Amino acid sequence: MPGASIQAAITQAAAGDTVRVARGVYRENLRITKPLQLIGEDRPTLDGGGHGDIIRVASPDVSVAGFILADSGHDLEAQNAGIYIQPGSHRARVSACDFSYTLFGLWIEKADGVRIERNLITGKRDLDSSQRGNGIQLYNTHGARIEGNHISFVRDAIYVDVSHDAVFRGNRMHHSRYGTHYMNSYRNLWEDNDSYYNRGGLALMEVRDQVVRNNRAWGNTDHGIMLRTIQDAVVENNVVAGNGRGFFIYDAEYNTLRGNLVVDNQVGVHLWAGSVRNEVEGNDFIGNREQVRYVASRDETWGTRSGNHWSNYLGWDRNGDGRGDVPYEANDLVDRLAWRHPLVKLLLASPAIQTLRLISRQFPLLRAPSIVDPQPRMQPVHSDWRIWLDKHYR
Repeated sequence: MPGASIQAAITQAAAGDTVRVARGVYRENLRITKPLQLIGEDRPTLDGGGHGDIIRVASPDVSVAGFILADSGHDLEAQNAGIYIQPGSHRARVSACDFSYTLFGLWIEKADGVRIERNLITGKRDLDSSQRGNGIQLYNTHGARIEGNHISFVRDAIYVDVSHDAVFRGNRMHHSRYGTHYMNSYRNLWEDNDSYYNRGGLALMEVRDQVVRNNRAWGNTDHGIMLRTIQDAVVENNVVAGNGRGFFIYDAEYNTLRGNLVVDNQVGVHLWAGSVRNEVEGNDFIGNREQVRYVASRDETWGTRSGNHWSNYLGWDRNGDGRGDVPYEANDLVDRLAWRHPLVKLLLASPAIQTLRLISRQFPLLRAPSIVDPQPRMQPVHSDWRIWLDKHYR
C-alpha cells in the first residue's frame, strides 16, 4: 500500500512470489536478489531521488511490470540506470514501464534470455547528448528480445555490444545520437523498427550474420543505415528516406541488399573502403540528390540478376521487357561536377546537363570508376514511394 516499503516486501517475499504495488509515489532504490514478480497496479511511481539505480536486479527470473521509474542518478561512470540487470540475472523481463529522466533506461550485462517489451524510455533531455546514457544497453548477452519499446532523448536509443542471437522488433527510436548503435555482435534480427530524427538511424559496425528487414529509417541528419565492417548480412525491404546519406557502406563484403526503397536522401548510397562482392538487387533509388557517391579504383557491378531501379536513368527499353537496354552508371562526369561544384545541381534537369551526361559516356577518358547496373529496371517495385518524400529532419 502507499507509504509502505517496497524493499521490505521484497525482502520478506519467498522466491517465486509476486509482490504487487498499489498506486502512489515511492521514494526508494530497490534491490531484487531472488526470483519474483514485481507488479505495479494502476501505474505507481518509483522515484530514485536523483542517485543510483532505481531498481537493481541481482537474480535470475525476475519480472518487473507496470511502473513509472523516475529520476535515476546521473553518474555515467557508475552507469546509473532506471533498471540495472547485473551479470547472471538471466531471463529477466521488464514490460509496460515508463522510464522518465533516467540516465540509462536499462543496462543489461551478461544476462541471457532477457525480454524488454513495450516500455517508454525518455532520457535526461536537458543534458547534452554526450552526457546522457543510452536507452537500452546490452553487453555480453545472448538471446535477448527487445520489442515494442519507444525511446527518445538519450545518447543512443539501443546500444548493443558483444550480444548475439537476439531479436529487435517493433521499436521506435528518435531524437538521439543513434537510433541503434551496434558492435561486435552476430546472428541478430532487426525487424519493423522506426529510427527517425536522430543523427544516425541504424549503425551496424563490426558484425556478421545479421538480418535487417522491413525497417524504416528517415529524417536522420547523417545516415539512415550504416553498414561498417560487416559480412554475411541480409538487408532487405527497408525504407531509407530523407536522410543526409541513405546508406553509408564502408568495408562491407558478402552482404545482400535487396528490395530496399532509398528515396529523397542527400546521397542515396555512400560506398567506399573496399565494399565489394555484395549482391545488390531489386532496390529502388529514387530522387536522391546524388544517387551514389562511390570512392574506388574500379567499377563495381550491381543488379546482375534482376537489376535495380534508378530514377535518373536515361536509357530505353526497346523490347519492352522492363529492363534498360544500356547500363546505368552512377559516377559519371556530371556527378563528379556536382560534387566539386554544388551549384551545378540547380541545372540537373536541364537539356544541356543531360546532353553532357550522354556525351561523357562516349569518351572513356572522361570516365571515373562507377557503380554499374547492366540492365536496370525501368519501373520501381515500391509504387507508394511518393509518401516518403520530404521526410527530412524538422
